[in-house]
Amino acid sequence: MGLLGSTTQFQYYNQQQKWLGDEGAANGSVPRAIFTFPTDFTHVPATEDDFIVKLNGEEQPRENYTYSAVNPETITFTHKTVDNVRTALSNTVTIATTDTIVALLLTQVLGDYRYISLKDIVNNFMIGYVGDGKLINTAKRSEVLFHAKRCIQEFNYDIGRVEKIQEIEIGPSLSIPMPQDYINYVRLSWHDTSGVEHIIYPARFTSRPSESILQDSDYNYVFSEQGDTITVDPLITERFEDFDVNNISGSINNDDYFYNQNYHSERIANIGLRFGLDPENAQQNGTFIIDEVNGKFGFSSNIKNKLVTLKYISDGLGTDKEMKIHKFAEEGMYKSLIYNMLSSRNQVPEYIINRYRKERRAAMRNAKIRLSNLKIGEITQVMRGKSKQIKH
Repeated sequence: MGLLGSTTQFQYYNQQQKWLGDEGAANGSVPRAIFTFPTDFTHVPATEDDFIVKLNGEEQPRENYTYSAVNPETITFTHKTVDNVRTALSNTVTIATTDTIVALLLTQVLGDYRYISLKDIVNNFMIGYVGDGKLINTAKRSEVLFHAKRCIQEFNYDIGRVEKIQEIEIGPSLSIPMPQDYINYVRLSWHDTSGVEHIIYPARFTSRPSESILQDSDYNYVFSEQGDTITVDPLITERFEDFDVNNISGSINNDDYFYNQNYHSERIANIGLRFGLDPENAQQNGTFIIDEVNGKFGFSSNIKNKLVTLKYISDGLGTDKEMKIHKFAEEGMYKSLIYNMLSSRNQVPEYIINRYRKERRAAMRNAKIRLSNLKIGEITQVMRGKSKQIKH
């Protein structure tokens, strides 16, 4: 059977499942009330919040139906709304055989054919590598699942990592929380009115305290009745948020006497202005600091009201839909599973473990090369821009 199953081009590109009324099953005495998603429909919704239902093009209120996410997934109508008139279904008031019912997904899920799900990885591994006369004699499914999740984490860190991007407008607090599934940041940037990215660099000249201890006038710690230190908002954070980055970037302020003078006068007047300037700070894009304890990013004052994008990576285990591996790395996944399971067992000869360590390393290297997505045409364009000696 083909991997696409019976999913049609219509279902894929429109992200919807369509039924005719005569495809519905009876719900007790009510005919044509239950509609079942095909078993191989690739985008079956997880909850009612993931889709809307239309009857002959008219959206149905959530109260008109219930959704069961247990395989096989079904939509069961109890009422129908026609021309904004809601009516309970019965053996006489029914969905007509010629009516059209559409379940429309609210979030498009395209390009999933590139990936293999965690469920399929475990199933394939159990069939191909576990059993009498096979590489691993016995293994519980839960054991394979544990190692498969660990492999997905490692792949997302180093090889097949998928970068997520959040768009946030920076408010007066000059801070944003870390995303729920955040592991590490890739890049923070603010965008101008043309949508062009300007990279924001981390500030190495300051830090963001997770707490500030309250002290009395003699600089002694102040304690609560329970004997714990009392903490307040850090003063360093407040000073950083009010700090003018122009003071260390070497830029000329608008109110500088020579700012609006001609080029030569400006050069003469400001000679030596940037002497000893750290190149890391010679930019006006702003800076950020990370509060690891409280899970926040803080920004310099010039980022206020700007549109910022946070590009970050996760471990691929945040949701069920994320637990998948690119098909380029599928073989590396199986080799990693074999090595991890064999190396965790007693009485496995060391030469066998070493053999599969080498096979795992080779498979992961191949996966990394494939996923690097290098294209000869793109490399050629870059090289042409670097040297005028290279001709077409």
